[in-house]
Amino acid sequence: MEKISNSSSIFLIIVLLLLVPFEEESNNKNYYYVVEARTCESQSHGFKGRCMSNHNCGLVCRNEGFSAGNCRGARGRCFCTKTC
Repeated sequence: MEKISNSSSIFLIIVLLLLVPFEEESNNKNYYYVVEARTCESQSHGFKGRCMSNHNCGLVCRNEGFSAGNCRGARGRCFCTKTC
């Protein structure tokens, strides 16, 4: 059997050290929290008439600076929504 040269053994040691996972200190743990954003809602000021289409309501609401809009209620009103 052949002897392993010094340079080969050093190379193997380096490779093994790279394969060993390094443990993080207990003080540096990363925590992730799931946070749901609140939704603010307001009746549209620009929508005229009875709201029959969520698509049209959404277009008007986006022009008013909101992210979306939906028709709601028996009277057919357009309500705009956005994250607070």
